[in-house]
Amino acid sequence: MNRTTISLIAGTAALAAVTGFASLSTPDAADAGTAKAAAQLPVERTSLLCPTPSTSDLAETTYTSFTPVTEGTGSDGKAELAAATPESATGANGKAKTAKPVLTPEEPGKPVTGGTSGGDSPALVGTAEGKFAPGWTVQETTEVAAGTGRGLLGFNCGVPDTEFWFPGASTAADRTDYVHLTNPDDSAAVVDIELYGKDGSLKSDVGEGITVPPHGSEPILLSTLTDGPQADLTVHVSVRSGRVGAAVQALDAKTGGDWLGASTEPAGSLVLPGIPKDATSVRLIAFTPSESDADLKVRLASPNGLITPAGNETLHIKAGMTAAVDLGDLTRGEAGSLVLTPTDTSVPFVAALEVVRGNGAKQETAFIPATGPVSARATAVANTAKGTTLSLTAPGSAAQVKVTASAGSEGGTAATKTYTIKGGTTQDVELPVPAGLKGTYALTVERVSGGAVYGSRTLAAPANGIPAFTVQTLPDDRGTVSVPDAEQDLSVLQK
Repeated sequence: MNRTTISLIAGTAALAAVTGFASLSTPDAADAGTAKAAAQLPVERTSLLCPTPSTSDLAETTYTSFTPVTEGTGSDGKAELAAATPESATGANGKAKTAKPVLTPEEPGKPVTGGTSGGDSPALVGTAEGKFAPGWTVQETTEVAAGTGRGLLGFNCGVPDTEFWFPGASTAADRTDYVHLTNPDDSAAVVDIELYGKDGSLKSDVGEGITVPPHGSEPILLSTLTDGPQADLTVHVSVRSGRVGAAVQALDAKTGGDWLGASTEPAGSLVLPGIPKDATSVRLIAFTPSESDADLKVRLASPNGLITPAGNETLHIKAGMTAAVDLGDLTRGEAGSLVLTPTDTSVPFVAALEVVRGNGAKQETAFIPATGPVSARATAVANTAKGTTLSLTAPGSAAQVKVTASAGSEGGTAATKTYTIKGGTTQDVELPVPAGLKGTYALTVERVSGGAVYGSRTLAAPANGIPAFTVQTLPDDRGTVSVPDAEQDLSVLQK
C-alpha cells in the first residue's frame, strides 16, 4: 500500500474538519458497494467579516453573535470579533500584533451583543473555533437618524471568498454606493472590480489591481470607477490573489439605504425570498455573465401558490448586460417570494431585488439578493419581540421546517415550532418567541423533510414616520462538512 496516499487522504479529511472548505471524493463515492457515504462532521474553525458600518456621526451600530448548539462538538472553543486595521497585523517592532476583541461570545445557544457609535467604527474580522464554529452567525445592524442613507441598515457578516456578484448597485445622482473590501489574512489581497450596465461593460482601468492590505479594509466609491451616472449596475468583484469579504453599501438621499449582499453564484434558476407584504415598489435587477442571452419565466410564490405577474411574465437578459424591471407593488399585501426559471435553455445568471416601503418623503429601501436553499440549517440574529418577520418559501415540493427561537441575549427560555410549507407557496410564519424574553434573540431554521426551502428575515424599526427595515436572506450556515471514510477511500485507491 502506498503510504503517501494514506497520508494524503488522512490529511485532507483532517483539513476538511478544521476549515469547513475542503472535501475529498472518488469517482465511485456514490457506489455503496465500494465506498461508504461521507460523514457530516461539525466544522472546527470558521471566519466572518463585517464591513465598516457607516461614516455618519449619527450612526448607532449593534453587533450580535450567535452559535446554535450543535451535536458532536467538543467542550472547548472560542470566538471573537476584532478590528480589521493594517496596524493589527504588525506592531512598531515588526512583530505580529493582535487587536483587542470588540465582541467575545460566551456560550453556544445564547446571543451576545456589543455596540459602537459614530462614523469611525472599523470593519471587523472574526474567527470561531471548536464548539463556537458550526453555524456561527454575526449580524451588523446600524441605525442612522438623518442624512443620506438614513434608516436601518443590516448585514449578515460574510465569509471570505474570491468572487462576488452584486446586481442592484448604482451611481445615479441620488445614490452613493461603496464596495467594501475586507482582508482577513496576513498578506495583501489584489482585487479587480468590474461594472456592467444596460449596455454592457463599463470600461475603466481604475478598478483593476486594487490592493487591500493585510487585516485591512478598503471602501471603494463606485462613482470613481465610471465616467458618468448610471442606475441598475451589476458589480463583479474578483480576487487575483488572497481572499476578501465584499459587500455593497447602497445609500440613497431620498429613500434611505441598506447593505446589498452578494447574489448566490450564477445559476439557471434562482429564488429571491421574503418580499415584505407592504412593499410599495419592487425592482428586479439581473445579469448573466454567459455569452448567451437568458430568457426567464417570472413567478411570485404567494401564500396560495405560484402566480405569474400580469405584464411581467418573462424577463430577457442580454449577454453581458444588466436588465432591470419595475414590478410595482407586486405582493399586494401578502407574503411573497420571486421565483425565476428558464423559459427554455438554461443560462446562468445572478439577480437581486430593490424593495421600497412607504411613500413620498417617508420611504425606506432594502435589498433581497438571490440566495441558496437551507440545505440543513440557517440562522438569523438580532431579532426583537416586535418587528421581526420570518418568511419561508418552498418553490417546488412541500417541506417541513423546524424553527427555534433561542434564549434572549439578556434572559428568556428557548422555544420551538414546526411548520409545513406547501409547495409553490411563501409563508410568513408565526414566530416562537422565547418565554420571558429580554434583549434580542436568534431564529434557527432547520429543514426536516420534503423539498427545498428558502428563507429571509425582515427586521423593522420604524422611526419618525419612516418604515425603516432591513432584510437578510438565510443561506445554509455551513455548520457541517463532508468528510469521507478514510478506510473505504483507501480500498478504492489501492486497486
